[in-house]
Amino acid sequence: MDPTITRQAIAEHLLRTIARDHLGGRRSDLDSLCETLAIRRADVRSTLSALHREGYLDVLRMRLTLSGFALGCSLLDQPVRALRRTRGKSIAA
Repeated sequence: MDPTITRQAIAEHLLRTIARDHLGGRRSDLDSLCETLAIRRADVRSTLSALHREGYLDVLRMRLTLSGFALGCSLLDQPVRALRRTRGKSIAA
């Protein structure tokens, strides 16, 4: 995983994106999530697996559980953390 991206930030973005897709009548899949969030497939897959283990997502059907949908919908109107941390500019001595 890219050290500048936290798994929690990826999870927030995934829940938000999948909930938004569901409300729009679209189905999310691994490829579309990777493309939308512009992060590596392995990072998205491992985070989706973690969300599945925690009971927020049915990864076989790529559908949020009721608690995952509620959490994703609550994130729709909230600002979420940036996926990548910005690096401070170095000051030349």
